[in-house]
Amino acid sequence: MNEKNSKKTYRLLFGAMTSVLVLMGASGASAETLESALARAYGNNPDLNAQRAGVRVRDEDVAQAKSGYRPRITGTADIGRTFVDADTGRPRTPFGGGNTISRSTPRGFGVEINQPIFDGFQTSNRVRAAESGVLGSREQLNTTEQSVLLDAATAYMDVLRDTAILDLQRNNVEVIDEQLRQTRDRFNVGEVTRTDVAQAEARLAASRSEASLAEANLRNSIATYRQVVGIEPQRLAPGRPLDALTPRSVDAAVKVALNEHPAIKARQHAVDVAELQVKVAQGALAPQLGVAGSVDQRYDRQAVGDSALSASVVARLTVPIYEGGQAYAATRQAKEEAGQRRLEADSVRDQVRAAVQSSWGRLEAARAQIQAAQAQIDAAETALSGVREEARVGQRTTLDVLNAQQELLTARVNLIQAQRDRVVASYSLVNAMGRLNSRALALKVNHYSPKIHYDQVKDLWIGTSTPDGR
Repeated sequence: MNEKNSKKTYRLLFGAMTSVLVLMGASGASAETLESALARAYGNNPDLNAQRAGVRVRDEDVAQAKSGYRPRITGTADIGRTFVDADTGRPRTPFGGGNTISRSTPRGFGVEINQPIFDGFQTSNRVRAAESGVLGSREQLNTTEQSVLLDAATAYMDVLRDTAILDLQRNNVEVIDEQLRQTRDRFNVGEVTRTDVAQAEARLAASRSEASLAEANLRNSIATYRQVVGIEPQRLAPGRPLDALTPRSVDAAVKVALNEHPAIKARQHAVDVAELQVKVAQGALAPQLGVAGSVDQRYDRQAVGDSALSASVVARLTVPIYEGGQAYAATRQAKEEAGQRRLEADSVRDQVRAAVQSSWGRLEAARAQIQAAQAQIDAAETALSGVREEARVGQRTTLDVLNAQQELLTARVNLIQAQRDRVVASYSLVNAMGRLNSRALALKVNHYSPKIHYDQVKDLWIGTSTPDGR
């Protein structure tokens, strides 16, 4: 191998090496950052927006439950036509007798009001259950927000990783292509055999296949990025791990998760809802007290032209004695459901604890893998340089050089993967702790507040339009 060819090969190798630094290099002024991608996902992701709509749906449960305190007012109106042909029982004469025919139009309208007074505390418990359901839905929204932000961070780093790997694989194709050209030149002057040429050709075909696979992986990552973030990735700046939000120990991380994770809080609210449903079911066994008032105006009720106005106010006490066992069965069922919700809450706590410990382990492993990959690259570069020098003086074969190049490529790919895993693992850990949200990340977005819609609808008495005008 002459000096000119050797320098060209090393220039190609240096180009491949620089692609390893894509994940850690400096970002350009116009590049998309990981934070801006997360902000886009926060505002545009359809799954997150659908969950926000779901919270607004649950807000209306409170207004519906409060309707149990309010009166029911109904209006009625009716009109009819009657015809009566009555036999008087006397013979018809000029002065009367025979059949009597009458026609009338009975009609009227009225208003009835029913006001519940006491229903065994069912309404108050339904309101409290609805309020707990709203709080639970908000925690589910927080869980969805965390999942979306984690998916966005993962998609962002996958695009960076696959872009860097594709760059490496393309540079590797150029390196092996140059190696093949040099091997053919040496074969033409009798320095190597046909076997060396065939080995270089086979390795070139394999490298092209790897480059095609890397390109397909990048396309898949781009599609996922578009799905989660909402736009096509353009120029992505390097991603950084969330070291500022990472505790110093796994025990501290577990403690934070058990106290703050929205999935645990959502299950706790579900337990509250189930326990209140027990009280609602028991309320059906209590006496019911209400007041009913009505006003009716009637015309042609008994004779043509007559009218009558009637009004009444009635207090009604209903005491359930036996209803076939339905209320008792509903109470037992509600108690069993409350027990189920408590067990589910315990299960979620265990899942959160396991997720934190698993994420912590992956983060520690990624840190170690970065150090190992960097050491592997240094050793592989030294080995490749030595093998090339030895091959130039005939002490190494072409296959030795190709193998050394492959080991260096593998080391660089490992470093890229480890760098990606380092960032994603830090986001996974913060997600497992329950702190991966727009406020903790200080994203530049209009933070969604579910309380705004709740305050707009919780006490509405009438109206079918939503607060946004629909």
